[in-house]
Amino acid sequence: MYAFYFLLVTVICVIMMSPTVEQVIKDNVPFYSELCKQMNAGDNCKTLVGYSAVYKMCFGMACFFFFFFILTIRINNSTGCRAAIHNGFWLLKFVLLVGCCTGAFFIPQEETFLEVWRYIGAFGGFIFLLIQLMLLVEFAHRWNINWSSGVEYNRLWYAALTLVILILFSIAVGAVIFMGVYYTHPEACLLNKIFLGINSSLCFIVSMLAISPYIQKLQPKSGLLQPGVISVYVMYLTFSAFSSKPKEMITVDGVNQTVCVFPFDSGSESDKKIVTSLGAVILFACIIYSCLTSTTKRSSAALRVYRNSEPETERARCCFCFGDDTEDYDEEKTTSGQSVLYDEQEGTIYGYSYFHFVFFLGSLYVMMTVTNWFHYDDHKIEKLLDGSWSVFWIKMASCWVCLFIYMMTLIAPMMCPKRFEA
Repeated sequence: MYAFYFLLVTVICVIMMSPTVEQVIKDNVPFYSELCKQMNAGDNCKTLVGYSAVYKMCFGMACFFFFFFILTIRINNSTGCRAAIHNGFWLLKFVLLVGCCTGAFFIPQEETFLEVWRYIGAFGGFIFLLIQLMLLVEFAHRWNINWSSGVEYNRLWYAALTLVILILFSIAVGAVIFMGVYYTHPEACLLNKIFLGINSSLCFIVSMLAISPYIQKLQPKSGLLQPGVISVYVMYLTFSAFSSKPKEMITVDGVNQTVCVFPFDSGSESDKKIVTSLGAVILFACIIYSCLTSTTKRSSAALRVYRNSEPETERARCCFCFGDDTEDYDEEKTTSGQSVLYDEQEGTIYGYSYFHFVFFLGSLYVMMTVTNWFHYDDHKIEKLLDGSWSVFWIKMASCWVCLFIYMMTLIAPMMCPKRFEA
């Protein structure tokens, strides 16, 4: 339900940034201008569209999740009154969310609010991006450990591991070749050449580091699956950064020519809509996945939010991401009919306050992404993938942070051996 609320506000924000939707509503809703005046929304509801409206909507959603973050701090019993508020009262929560988002449009001193909220959103969005990257590294390690545990009793798991590793590195190498052919040019795109070389070299270095004898001695489960996952993601971010960079033009035989652009985009409106829609779906899927998976015990332990003193047994399975955190707990039914898992020995199944804090950061990340970060002037959701320098540098920095986090997981046992032995 929380994810549904989150997705609902996100969709509204996308609509607010779309002049196409605004024009369709204007053409099909009778008495549109009169309705806007009665709502005090300005001529043709100008206060309900654009980046400022998105900032206000996301401010309301962020306040909603921050309120529940404060309300659920230090809940250690899932049967208490505060826990009941967290697990129920969905209609009242929806009314509260609508009230928060509506009230944000009546904030005084709008210019000052937007300026301050922009920098708060950038900081929170960056923290959420770090959580995404840390969860990716945790996912890669968990995948390798889970499938490696199956090798001990069935050699088919070894074949599956080898096949996946070959596929991942084939995709990564293919991406490097693809970007080298289409996103570089002998006379232009110097940044593309430099960063493609740096990122591919760093992926090669971490791959060799993962299978080095000293790392293998400290971490026997370390293998090529983790650097394969990281390399594919880094290549995706590199490709996304190159696609987000403003277009470069050179003069060839007296004719201006655009270089280093997506080769399969013919420039037609249908192509742009397909690319934008696909990018938006991937974006929202990653955000929802990060918000939900960051609250499991395994992910929380990886983020040092939750510590589990008991070692966990691994059972190799294809869908290793689902169903293992709560296998050993009994289910009970609440009066409202929903299934609630109880763990009264150590506390709640997951941290309620941390859950809401992640959604709070996700709200800020959505706000900055939909408004194209700091290039919000005259921005439209249809131009989300058209490119800007701020998005380019954010995605490029994400590549390096992801590689740094993974490299630290490899060398940390070398730096603090006693801590990891304990």
